[in-house]
Amino acid sequence: MPRQNLSRLNSIIDNFKDARVAVIGDIMLDRYIKGSVKRISPEAPVPVVRVKEETRVCGGSGNVACNLAALGARPALAALVGEDAAAGELRAILAAQGVSSSFLVADPSYRTIEKTRVIAEHQQVVRYDKDPEGNIPRAAGQRLEQALKDELAAGAKAVILSDYGKGILVPSTIKRFIAICRKAGVPVFVDPKVEHFRQYKGVTCLTPNTLEAFSGMGLPVKDGPEAVEKLGRDIIRALGSKALLVTQGEHGMTLFEKRGSSVTSVHIPTRAREVYDVTGAGDTVISVLALSVAAGADLHEAALIANFAAGVVVAKLGTAVVTPAELKETMKEWLKTA
Repeated sequence: MPRQNLSRLNSIIDNFKDARVAVIGDIMLDRYIKGSVKRISPEAPVPVVRVKEETRVCGGSGNVACNLAALGARPALAALVGEDAAAGELRAILAAQGVSSSFLVADPSYRTIEKTRVIAEHQQVVRYDKDPEGNIPRAAGQRLEQALKDELAAGAKAVILSDYGKGILVPSTIKRFIAICRKAGVPVFVDPKVEHFRQYKGVTCLTPNTLEAFSGMGLPVKDGPEAVEKLGRDIIRALGSKALLVTQGEHGMTLFEKRGSSVTSVHIPTRAREVYDVTGAGDTVISVLALSVAAGADLHEAALIANFAAGVVVAKLGTAVVTPAELKETMKEWLKTA
């Protein structure tokens, strides 16, 4: 990456400050219970975890919003929660991270999503989930649509649809949310759930990983850049999206863009130096990608910055965020050793 390109990327990062990005999708409370194992329970053949630490963070669309806030943006988060203790914890965490909860929709018949991970000696022992049952209430869905319209009216320059398959984004709501964004002329970014993959027609950019991309098209996973190249072009043509960013772990990511009747592609090698935990890496990629576009980047520039951000976040343990200072330092260090 030439030095003049680094200067350009740094200027985009400087524009992150106060950029408005709307996020809509499944929010959840992630709990981490950490401890040590010294013995097996006499009641059943299971380890006994001696708890030393408990932490709570926002997961799902909440993690996307927190990523945006850490980058200096002004995220507007529209999501559904219950009227329960977990919802209260989420609001407190969001407030501490600088994310407004004014667009959160609370419904008494809905149970806030919770995921609890028990970890001992850096290994996950068990995870237990609390999920809502059935479809989201119709009235709640209508309120989420209005929240999205309000976010766009307030000046959001990009929208992220955060799909974790928990009921907010289903075929009917996906279609309506995309239509609302297209009417407003605002770019839409999606990290799609496999079962909804083909529903995201006409969005600006999808950011699946390799497995999600192949599975979303109903195909077996194939190795090699040639297979990814063909798949990317097929997805662009099938969904009519402007772009596609396929993340490939240690192999980096490939950006496909529709230009007239043709599709171009560029591969971006990974910038990760160490990998400790990939939890939330997809959230980081889509957050930085959308925010970069909102800050004036083209899609190639946005993908370059997102790739550096992914390299930072996978070197951290647990659901994590990246800051503008970390991004700039990582790019500077990479240029020295490139």
